[in-house]
Amino acid sequence: MKIIVTGGAGFLGSRLIRALLARGASIPGLPAFDAIVSVDLAPCPVQDARVSSVVGDIADPALLARVVTADTAAIYHLAAVVSGQAEAEFEVGMRVNLDGTRALLDAARATGAAPRFVFASSLAVFGGPMPAVVPEDLALLPQSSYGAQKAIGELLVNDYARKGFVDGRVCRLPTIVVRPGKPNAAASSFASGIIREPLGGQPANCPVPQETRMWLSSPNAVIDNLLHAIAVDGARLEGRRTLNLPGISVTVADMLASLERVGGAAARALVSHEHEERIARIVCSWPGDFDVSRPLALGFTRDGDFDSVVRQYRDEFAG
Repeated sequence: MKIIVTGGAGFLGSRLIRALLARGASIPGLPAFDAIVSVDLAPCPVQDARVSSVVGDIADPALLARVVTADTAAIYHLAAVVSGQAEAEFEVGMRVNLDGTRALLDAARATGAAPRFVFASSLAVFGGPMPAVVPEDLALLPQSSYGAQKAIGELLVNDYARKGFVDGRVCRLPTIVVRPGKPNAAASSFASGIIREPLGGQPANCPVPQETRMWLSSPNAVIDNLLHAIAVDGARLEGRRTLNLPGISVTVADMLASLERVGGAAARALVSHEHEERIARIVCSWPGDFDVSRPLALGFTRDGDFDSVVRQYRDEFAG
């Protein structure tokens, strides 16, 4: 049996694959597997005999028909065009984020095996007037093409699960901070940049007001929750298959205060504040705090505070 990870060549996907290899056998409820297949536009960087790479377009039904077969125990669907690119390149975002999701669901349906299916969604599905703390059942009103594509994907996963084609779970991921490497086209990319670059001695710009509240999670906490999402008994979800994954609610000012406590005043001084309306318009439409009592009761977890998130990146990547 195998587990498929779309987006397996990326930071989060490759980290998830490593965690599955290292910890999968010890997690109660996680489907048994002896192979992992990464589907992405580049080969998976994980070097392990149990991991294979399929390089190609996630929106190609013929490719998916070859990959998603009756021996598929579970699928993690992480592949996506990120928020900034989806807004700037509408057709690309629709093809990958919407058409690709449906093609993958159809490939899973064709197996007749109803594999577990974890869809990585986003808090960008929300927008418009919102309470200070967003409940799990708030109506969706995305303010970006990316958010709209993710919202449609959520509905598809829930309906395919209702029909018994997949055992679906929708995980709305917090903004993941701190991501290593170079900035990407995501509107939220600055949230990592204002920590990552200063800790490396490089300048960074914060394009949104410091009072902007964000819903954040460390990479380690997100991986723990994705592992739990595939392992939790679908019956415990009681038909409510969409989950706001736990995060922590902090303002940008809080983030910069943590940067100074962990990295020093010199690191904090490297952050400038030049407003960028394109970024602010997207990010400031996202909610900054959630009621996650149900996911926590189901065994999902979150970081203790943002200082620990900054230290996690410093200790693993910044040295």
